[in-house]
Amino acid sequence: MYAVIFRAQTGKQDQAYADTVARMRQLAFEKYACLEFVALTEGDQEIAISYWRCEADILAWKQDPEHALAQQQGRDQWYRGYSVEVVELKRRYQFPAE
Repeated sequence: MYAVIFRAQTGKQDQAYADTVARMRQLAFEKYACLEFVALTEGDQEIAISYWRCEADILAWKQDPEHALAQQQGRDQWYRGYSVEVVELKRRYQFPAE
């Protein structure tokens, strides 16, 4: 399993931003087999972590034309900066156990 960690310094976030985020989440689940997606904002910091079964799904998601447009809008309108990390999970556990 893999995780994508997106960290951003937010700028102006309007209704178009909220609509785009909702659409990108829907697209990730429906078309690219995203397993889980969690996003939180505190002040001007945003973090989103998504989980994927394989790296190929992540690359396909990154290259999706609709997602590419949203990424450009993010750079132009909604974010002052961001970073993306793709990591392979070596171990996962939780409480209560599954």
